[in-house]
Amino acid sequence: MTKTTVSINNRITTGDGIFKGWGTSLCWWANRVGGSEKLIKDGAELFFDKEKGLGLNIMRYNIGGGDDPTHTHIQRTDSMMPGFLEKDKDTGELRWNYEADKRQLDVLEACYKASGADAYVEAFSNSPPYFMTVSGCSSGHRNPNCNNLRRDCVEDFAEYLVHVTDYIQREKGIKISSLASMNEPYSNYWYKNSPKQEGCHVSPGRRQSELLVAVKKAMRKYNLDSTDLTASDETNADRAAKAFSSLTGEALGAIDRVSTHTYERATPKIGKLCRKMGIDLWMTETDWSSESGENAGEMGPAIWLSEKIIEDMYVLQPSAWVIWQIVASYISRDGYLGRRDMESMFDLKEGYWGCAVAEMDKEEYILTQKYYAFGQFSRYIRPGMRIILTDKRSLCAYDKEKLVIVAVNPKEEDEVREFIFDGLGEFTSVRAVRTSGDISTGEHWTEVSCGKLGEGSLTVSLRGNSITTFILTK
Repeated sequence: MTKTTVSINNRITTGDGIFKGWGTSLCWWANRVGGSEKLIKDGAELFFDKEKGLGLNIMRYNIGGGDDPTHTHIQRTDSMMPGFLEKDKDTGELRWNYEADKRQLDVLEACYKASGADAYVEAFSNSPPYFMTVSGCSSGHRNPNCNNLRRDCVEDFAEYLVHVTDYIQREKGIKISSLASMNEPYSNYWYKNSPKQEGCHVSPGRRQSELLVAVKKAMRKYNLDSTDLTASDETNADRAAKAFSSLTGEALGAIDRVSTHTYERATPKIGKLCRKMGIDLWMTETDWSSESGENAGEMGPAIWLSEKIIEDMYVLQPSAWVIWQIVASYISRDGYLGRRDMESMFDLKEGYWGCAVAEMDKEEYILTQKYYAFGQFSRYIRPGMRIILTDKRSLCAYDKEKLVIVAVNPKEEDEVREFIFDGLGEFTSVRAVRTSGDISTGEHWTEVSCGKLGEGSLTVSLRGNSITTFILTK
């Protein structure tokens, strides 16, 4: 049995050290399950209740652009997002429809309530409404390398986003803490008549800067002084660094936070830039159908997610970590709006997106070991704690009276790991919670042996292909 030693030094923390929380985007799963009161209620509890579920506190609400109603190219059952502003096909008159996105809003309200005092809502946009685009389609330009937001509609689009944000705050009583006006804009994924989703290329530099400045101007008009403006949710950290470095001085003065996605391995430049400029950095979207571990079975996707969280936190040093969609698959006989869902459950040993599956006909969620892996972090490392950087196989957090260590063992054999505390004082008690095995017979946040707590150290045995959280108190 191998043994490794890990130093936990309170002076080595991420960014400003204060962790803001864990979260998920609500689109597209909220758009899909929002018609079921049971799935809304159960989802809010499973994903946002800190006692009964994951305890997520960050909700990324999608302000849909809304595509031309004559278009039928989006084929997923969940990603055809409605817009709040509709255009009369005969008169060209624009009308606000505040009920168009009722499904996602209903889920938002339930999750916001379940999250309690820690709730943080960010509104974000994938595309302008179709009538503000060059192509007349909210999925992108005919040429995916070209800007799809019309030059004469920049201020109109900014007004649209801020108007919806203001509406949700005033009419729904839900505080919107931040607004992101672009999603992976420095990408060529978005093209007209895509079968997948809304999307909009916005070139870095002048074009992104113009939009950010326009949104900030609209926010001042609506007196949204307590809502942060974020940029620019690029698909990976390298693009985020390039886009951030290309912003004009006026745009830099307008933004309050930078966000990046990590669909490729995280690189440190954007984190270093943000820390140098004194700007908060979040990781706001990632996931993949991947596995890790050695002969890990159903723990393969769970081990992958755990390693991904630790790597992102270590390399980027963000103050929040948000998965793309907590629910990414659906089972139903008839599908939705003429589009098909899965007919049966997939193999949980193979990689998959999301942490749960919605079985629509039964109005139930199917949980996976990836769900429980996420909870090994989110239930115990809470907003307000300080993240401590360690050895890239552990994530630690501290709040004066408590130390939390999440340790991953991706090997098939057990491993002894000794954690040595530096500058943290002495701890008098410890408990351990573990996830391992498969969903039907394995461990899910199971209380297990705590190891040996000594003077300034904790020595533990980590089961093969497991994730274990240690909670030490003084």
